[in-house]
Amino acid sequence: MNKKTVIIYASTHHGNTYKLVKAISDKYTIDTIDATTQSLADLQSYDVIGFASGIDFGKFYETIESFTKKNLPMNKKVFFLYTCAKDRKGFTDSMREIANQKEAVILGEYGCKGFNTYGPWRVIGGMNKNHPNQDEILQAIKFFERCIK
Repeated sequence: MNKKTVIIYASTHHGNTYKLVKAISDKYTIDTIDATTQSLADLQSYDVIGFASGIDFGKFYETIESFTKKNLPMNKKVFFLYTCAKDRKGFTDSMREIANQKEAVILGEYGCKGFNTYGPWRVIGGMNKNHPNQDEILQAIKFFERCIK
């Protein structure tokens, strides 16, 4: 891999999204930025920029959206990673809109289940226990590899 890559992430509840980012960064030499602790970054020197988030009310965390609006340079290659309670279409729509405004090339998206204890799920011990699982993590790595080819 000779493309300089960064993944900006927010993984606030159970670390589901961070598990994907960590697995990728353990295998490849990339930079990572936790958007919950860093709101500004110069991303100009990166060839590929990933945005990773849990899903909150059907979209990426506001922290990631705000970071992207402020920091994504024009004409970059980007991809999206996410973890969610139940996968469905549309989770990346607002991120795609931001990327399109910055004339970015969208390389794709990967999403998988994540452990969830939000709202009523807390009472019964949560849903999607043991997710993301090893297979989902390996699929995230394969997705990343396609993005950096």
